[in-house]
Amino acid sequence: METLGPAGVGFMVFLDNIFPPIPSELVLPLAGFTSSQGQMNIVAAIVFATIGSVVGAVLLWALGKWIGIERIARIAVKMPLVDVDDVHKTVAWFDKHGDKAVFFGRMIPIFRSLISIPAGMRDMRLLKFLLLTTSGSAIWNTILIVAGFTLGENWSVVETYAGYFQNVVIVAVVVFVIAWIVLKVRKQRRKRAAGLDTTENDHIAPGEFDA
Repeated sequence: METLGPAGVGFMVFLDNIFPPIPSELVLPLAGFTSSQGQMNIVAAIVFATIGSVVGAVLLWALGKWIGIERIARIAVKMPLVDVDDVHKTVAWFDKHGDKAVFFGRMIPIFRSLISIPAGMRDMRLLKFLLLTTSGSAIWNTILIVAGFTLGENWSVVETYAGYFQNVVIVAVVVFVIAWIVLKVRKQRRKRAAGLDTTENDHIAPGEFDA
């Protein structure tokens, strides 16, 4: 880690945003431990880690902006069980809670990468996105690095507990998806039993999702 230096830490965190299998929960506590040994400046590690987080997030924000909400909606409604109402509900949720989602999402494994894309799709102003992302990333990076610094040679404890946290997030997502699928299947079965068309609500009008 001392060979990589603070800039290397920032680059690893950047990759964590783009390729989530490279976990910052491993890199950052180790950077903190390295700092505790006097081989890295802890403030520089936090600053570069946050820069890496923000740069990766902005790239994903730009990708989301390029894709656009209407394009992804047209793809989504062609998927089994998804209709326009589902897309509208998701968009409405993000319009209401997007600021909190971007800020706190920076502290949640998996979501820290994904949350930037809908922010771009929904055309969140770049300045606001930068402020929320920088704040959330700085807090999370500081927690992990300072924890590694404080624990010293026991820095891997942070990775262990972060792994537990990530597993909880994964289980919660799986449970949510399964519950959503069950509810949608039941809804479609009721529609068929009532003789209703289950594909009637799968068309996207131009400008339908304009803010």
